[in-house]
Amino acid sequence: MKICFLMYPWERISPESDTTLRMIHEAASRGHTVALTTPNSLTVRDSEAHAFCNVLKRDTKLSSNIPSFYRKAEFKRCKLPLAGFDVIIMRANPPLDTVALNFLDSVRNDVFIMNDIDGLRVANNKLYPASFSGDACRFVPATHVSKNREYLEQVLKDSPTEKMIMKPLNGFGGQGVIVIEKNARQNFRSLLDFYIGSGDASNYVILQEYVTGADQGDVRILMLNGEPIGAMRRVPAGDDVRSNIHAGGKEVKHHLTKEEKELCRAIGPQLVRDGLYFVGLDVINGKLIEVNVLSPGGITRINRLNRVKLQCKVINFIENVVSAKEMVLERKSAFRKVIDDAETV
Repeated sequence: MKICFLMYPWERISPESDTTLRMIHEAASRGHTVALTTPNSLTVRDSEAHAFCNVLKRDTKLSSNIPSFYRKAEFKRCKLPLAGFDVIIMRANPPLDTVALNFLDSVRNDVFIMNDIDGLRVANNKLYPASFSGDACRFVPATHVSKNREYLEQVLKDSPTEKMIMKPLNGFGGQGVIVIEKNARQNFRSLLDFYIGSGDASNYVILQEYVTGADQGDVRILMLNGEPIGAMRRVPAGDDVRSNIHAGGKEVKHHLTKEEKELCRAIGPQLVRDGLYFVGLDVINGKLIEVNVLSPGGITRINRLNRVKLQCKVINFIENVVSAKEMVLERKSAFRKVIDDAETV
């Protein structure tokens, strides 16, 4: 199998904790061809989408120690046609590079892309949970999104609770997440001015229901093909409201509650329908706060807490998808041959 990881630069990887590196190592360990590229390395030649790739050399000795593998990995630089890959795994960090998706549009019928291009387009920001319907709605906290300062001020004033969460629509990694209290409303307009900005460069702001227990951290659930495969609790550092690991939070072992399992069952089918096969859910007290679809992390920490190797499940899934596609093509080819033979009789 030939796999291309469309990702952040290799030199920015944190080898001790990086999820993408675990997937790369697992794929290479199984003998698959592994190529790495970045959105800035995509190009077109003769109307065909290509990428300047770093291809992992096959004669590289693969250490079972992943940080050691990272340090010793050797690559060959090549310009390769994207349509020649069996799989393209999207692992680029937010924000979404929409131009990169335009490059991939031309090969989507030839290559299995995880996650799906259209799925990324609809789910790459914090508005996606608002698209859930039916039973899934009860797991989504009340959310308000706007650039209108007066409207947001009224939302805070009318809130039935004394606190709300405010964050930028396109933020990630816990950046810009703050708690707003009603008794500090005199500062709210100034905060909105800062978050929204002005003119054509203005930004959308989210005001979200404050979920009880947020000060105790959140739960990161990794979903594969609509099913949970692992989870951990992330505890904030000190007095910080954010539990993101990159914001100083720490991880602890977690077993999914009955309510969290119900949440996964409720939203799993829509994730699959949208082609969002590998995602990270951020959950607080049974409420879905965010769906991370671009490069969800957590594999390394969940592995360590539970003595598992979740990257094996991810690569197993990809192998099964590619194998199924190849079987369909072979079956189609065989049937076409029967029809061709019938014409010559």
